[in-house]
Amino acid sequence: MDTLQAGQTSAPETFNSVNPANSEVIATFPVFGQAEVNATVERAREAAAWWAGLDWKERQARLLAWKSHLTRYIGRLAELVHTETGKPLDDAKLEIVLAIVHIDWAAKNARRVLGPHRVRSGLTALNQASYVEYKPLGVIGVIGPWNYPVFTPMGSIGYALAAGNAVVFKPSEFTPAVGGWLVSSFAEIVPEKPVLQLITGAGTTGEALALSPVGKIAFTGSSPTARKVMAACAQNLTPMIAECGGKDALLVGPDANLDAAADAAAWGAVSNAGQTCVGVERVYVVDEVYHSFLEKLSERMAAVRAGDDREAGYGPMTMPAQLDVVEDHIADALARGGRAVIGGMQSIRRPYVDPVLLADVPEQSMAVQEETFGPTITVTKVSDLNEAVELANASRFALGSAVFAGNAKKAMAAARALRSGMTSINSVIAYATVPSLPFGGVGDSGFGRIHGADGLREFTRAKSITRQRMKPPLNLTTLGRSDKDMTRLLSLTTLLHGKRYR
Repeated sequence: MDTLQAGQTSAPETFNSVNPANSEVIATFPVFGQAEVNATVERAREAAAWWAGLDWKERQARLLAWKSHLTRYIGRLAELVHTETGKPLDDAKLEIVLAIVHIDWAAKNARRVLGPHRVRSGLTALNQASYVEYKPLGVIGVIGPWNYPVFTPMGSIGYALAAGNAVVFKPSEFTPAVGGWLVSSFAEIVPEKPVLQLITGAGTTGEALALSPVGKIAFTGSSPTARKVMAACAQNLTPMIAECGGKDALLVGPDANLDAAADAAAWGAVSNAGQTCVGVERVYVVDEVYHSFLEKLSERMAAVRAGDDREAGYGPMTMPAQLDVVEDHIADALARGGRAVIGGMQSIRRPYVDPVLLADVPEQSMAVQEETFGPTITVTKVSDLNEAVELANASRFALGSAVFAGNAKKAMAAARALRSGMTSINSVIAYATVPSLPFGGVGDSGFGRIHGADGLREFTRAKSITRQRMKPPLNLTTLGRSDKDMTRLLSLTTLLHGKRYR
């Protein structure tokens, strides 16, 4: 091994971003270590003070200008997403459109949600005027995923910026070029300070960001990785949002529109090559319509093909290692007595996986218990929607879900009974398209929320203020408090709160 001569320095460590369809190198990026990450965060802290000092309308104007920029260049960004992830251009455009919609909502609603507003003081504090407002945390560290490299991190970036924070963004090591494009585009709109900055690298860079002096980490990725990020955050008591994996279930009732349910299940299973945390991986169908539904779903999935050409339904697996997971899950399901209605082991054509529809798969199999993250789906017969809910809730994952049923009351009851962060009725993933709805999971699917008013508040700290507006009727918070004041207080408390409730 060669040794460095005196005065020489080693070349900085780098990594390549590659096209998953053909392994061609797209670009080369530096690996940020702890020192580089800390320096970036320090620059962001200065920028955060400037950004937070702007008026609500000034921040809104800049964010809406960024939204307009993304809209004008949607074709160019979609090409980059397609090249770096392999997903079809239309799918790339769809996720960019959703990101644009969310930036728009966050920018236009930040002041209403987070700005100072008065709250009721109650009779015991009748002399106080009470206010609550939400202050930015300073610098937010965002660790993004590779499967939706625009839409998913924007649920944190856009809302954090709207709340008055600066952001240090670490995109996935599989999609750094998309992350770099987003950061550069924002700098064109906001050139004054580095309010949104890019750091690149793999797990060690993400760990460095979690160890840095940021105000909060917003992480999207697998549950095992989330635990590692949490451990790093714990060292500085840095709060964290975790949006992790899913094993989302779709329930089909006896009165469901089977054509619509089959369309939704097929799209939810194979879109983006199944690499969707809120994609459909399990279907529970009431026995009365099981065979009809299975036939309709089979027809739709058999008509889809993976590939890199314009006619392909979806693209390659973005992360090569995920192919091994998909292969293991299919093999385990078949070994346990499941049957392949569409596809099977032969569906794996690296880097592609053609659609796989599995039936009669035991609930203990990996294909039911673990996140597959590929274009596969299991279909299971149940006696009624109650059993479907019970089986769906047995998973340790609880991100999204869907219910298809004609009876609105029964559909709503099933949706409310499902242990998941979000549920759509007679559609799939509709909640992600509604900017005012919070997005997040339960259990191994994570905690915290992005999107909506809850998403804005995630990137702030609540500030409570009281202002005495007149002399207190009871002199309680003083060393000169009298027995008469206490007697009046207890009498008032008994009057207001002493009634028996059955």
